[in-house]
Amino acid sequence: MKVMALESTRAIEERPLALVDVEIPTPAPGEILIKVAACGVCHTDLHTVEGDLQLPALPLIPGHQVVGRVVLNGAEASRYAIGDRVGVTWFFSSCGSCRFCQEGRQNLCENAQFTGLHRNGGYAEYMVVPEGSAFPVPDSFSDAEATPLLCGGVIGYRALRLSGVKPGQGLGLYGFGNSAHIVIQIAISMGCRVAVFTRSRNHQELARELGAYWVGAPGASPPDPLEASIIFAPAGELVPTALKDLAKGGTLTLAGITMTRIPGFDYDLIYGERMVRSVANTTPEDAEELLKQADAAQVKTVVETFPLYQANEVLRMMKESKLRAGAALVME
Repeated sequence: MKVMALESTRAIEERPLALVDVEIPTPAPGEILIKVAACGVCHTDLHTVEGDLQLPALPLIPGHQVVGRVVLNGAEASRYAIGDRVGVTWFFSSCGSCRFCQEGRQNLCENAQFTGLHRNGGYAEYMVVPEGSAFPVPDSFSDAEATPLLCGGVIGYRALRLSGVKPGQGLGLYGFGNSAHIVIQIAISMGCRVAVFTRSRNHQELARELGAYWVGAPGASPPDPLEASIIFAPAGELVPTALKDLAKGGTLTLAGITMTRIPGFDYDLIYGERMVRSVANTTPEDAEELLKQADAAQVKTVVETFPLYQANEVLRMMKESKLRAGAALVME
């Protein structure tokens, strides 16, 4: 099968991913083999190939927003029939026995494994995954349209839930790419007022199209303080900027898997019981809930599609903010 493999981490400008042929994997007990139709491209993939994340081993096949069809069940796998369409997320597996797993917080498991990091992902024609980490994809989404839901959508949904924002309240979104363009639609369907902070003209235009009541660059202030905000951009300097416009008792949620250093700031910015919290990965329940919510809210994803072999070019476009929103690699 064809894959885009990472053999050594380098800047994306140096084209670290190579198109190579490898054997089709065999599913272990409890796993399924998926013929990949489309795989979304994510900022986490960029962090992976450029070496911002510690990689357990190389070579590695990135990709964790995967849509495809089941073509083979491993022993003891019976959840899906051959031909069923499923989606795969960043969460690959957890130990199942630690206190976090027992509490339904598998995202915090010390021995969790993640797709495209610990196990080969979806920049490939086939991949294997535990059957419990694959989820039915609503018919309302095409293969490519569903890909942003499986990482940006799921992590954004978890961030939205942890922010505690309620109907009628103001929500700020910092950065407006793959994740935020889904979250804004779900938040508006809940009755929230959404302000979007982004420097990109294309992203500002898209935010207005999707219903933002206010759009501006980071550092500008919306008409009223916001009860909650989510930072999607991996920029630590946005934390004090976002706190400046957060109402008393509000929550600032940091949705990135990595972030540059957060600068020091005056205590006044968090005084008034403002809270800053991170989002660490997601759970299977997050994925199931998000896919149902996205279907019910008639979320429209914005996805540009590219052939598998252009993975380096797409990641570079993402790095340079040249994508309008989501991007997906489609298999031929």
